[in-house]
Amino acid sequence: MALSPQFGSLIPSQAQQLLPSNYLQFNTAAAGANDFAQQYLPEIYEQEVERYGNRTLSGFLKMVGAEMPMTSDQVIWSEQNRLHVSYASVGIAANVGGANVITVQANVTNVISVNDTVVLMNGNTGAERKCIVTVSAPGAGGTITVVPFIAGAGLVAAAGTSLVPAIVAAGASNVKMFVYGSAYAKGTNLSPAGTVAAGTAARNSITPQLTQYSNSPIIIRDQYTISGSDMAQIGWVEVATEDGASGFLWYLKAESETRLRFEDYLEMALVEGEYNQIAAGVGVGNLVLPGTEGLFAAITSRGNVEVGFTAAAGLTEFDAILKNLDTQGAIEENMLFLQRQTSLDFDDMLASISGGFAGGTAFGLFENSEEMALNLGFSGFRRGSYDFYKTDWKYLNDASTRGGIVGINSVEGVLVPAGTSTVYDQILGTNIRRPFLHVRYRASQADDRRMKSWLTGSAGGAMNSTLDAMEVNFLSERCLVTQAANNFVLFKGI
Repeated sequence: MALSPQFGSLIPSQAQQLLPSNYLQFNTAAAGANDFAQQYLPEIYEQEVERYGNRTLSGFLKMVGAEMPMTSDQVIWSEQNRLHVSYASVGIAANVGGANVITVQANVTNVISVNDTVVLMNGNTGAERKCIVTVSAPGAGGTITVVPFIAGAGLVAAAGTSLVPAIVAAGASNVKMFVYGSAYAKGTNLSPAGTVAAGTAARNSITPQLTQYSNSPIIIRDQYTISGSDMAQIGWVEVATEDGASGFLWYLKAESETRLRFEDYLEMALVEGEYNQIAAGVGVGNLVLPGTEGLFAAITSRGNVEVGFTAAAGLTEFDAILKNLDTQGAIEENMLFLQRQTSLDFDDMLASISGGFAGGTAFGLFENSEEMALNLGFSGFRRGSYDFYKTDWKYLNDASTRGGIVGINSVEGVLVPAGTSTVYDQILGTNIRRPFLHVRYRASQADDRRMKSWLTGSAGGAMNSTLDAMEVNFLSERCLVTQAANNFVLFKGI
């Protein structure tokens, strides 16, 4: 006879035995679930298995740059222009009596003077001709008349005028021109352009122009919330996180992982950042956010991009990169941060030419300590006059970021010059030395926004609101300064 009414789930039995109806169950929703009728204590592993190892991705910017405060909504810096006068993609008119009229691009200012000696080179074949300037119209899109030093030899083909093969076809534009000196007759007097007196020659005075770049900081935020009741609960799985949090309070793991994830975002946002291209006045939720120029965007717009680097043609392609670096700042020491396949391609490239590349590298970047370099995960090699330190970049290999698709990665690595550059700081009003890559964060005596965290609510030590919970808030305001991006190389798969 069953007891009525039934209290809870306890039902009396005539015999002393273990029955599901006699004991409280952990979970009645699933068949065969564990309950108090199972008298055998299972072997429980209290610690969570760390199957992904260290999951954090930050550290790249700390390795190659520095962090400095700023007080404005914008950071502006100036970079030097090239010293010598050179024009690319100039147009050449037909040969008339051995002279040719050169036209620079409409948005380019002509500063070449009469009596300058120049070299013109065919961009396709390398054929060249040395000339002297006879007429020059300074200003934007100005024209220049040149005469080759070889009598009667024009730059383009014209019947009865060329004594030597022409360097380009008439109307060609793939021609480079640069000044290598000047030539004047004895006793020549010089006057500034526009004030030429009889018997004098005019010179265009060249004033250096500043090339200015800027970037704006973005505000990065995150939050974790836990109710007061859940804070008072303990679990049977022990907390274990990368930053050392431990215990049986599960919210400690959630709070710790939120912090670690936010610290990764501080770096990822500056690597991936883009300017907002939305038209003025249009934005999500009527908010027009300016965005920020990240590392990849800066190299794409102002640096060098290498597409499809492979082991098969590795040395040829890499030497082409070196030749291009020669035309830029030619920074002797450089660091390569690569995804797995590109790193293996470099290994195959080096092994194919040397059978091993452990020696012969000066580790000046690491206080001449090879052990220090290897401890940081770098391996070094030298090619031409350059030293390179190669390491894997976890961000490009992690399955939750750019390594998610096996064998396909639109960004395969980046070459970062080591050392510092000299620039003119608009705020300080002086020349300063800065790492090529560094982070600027908003800070003043009133508030430091490099990495802020604070508690709100009425639990977990917070006593500043009536909310029965603890809110952990994170905030940072920062941007990345990529100086001399012409010395950086972005390796892309597509």
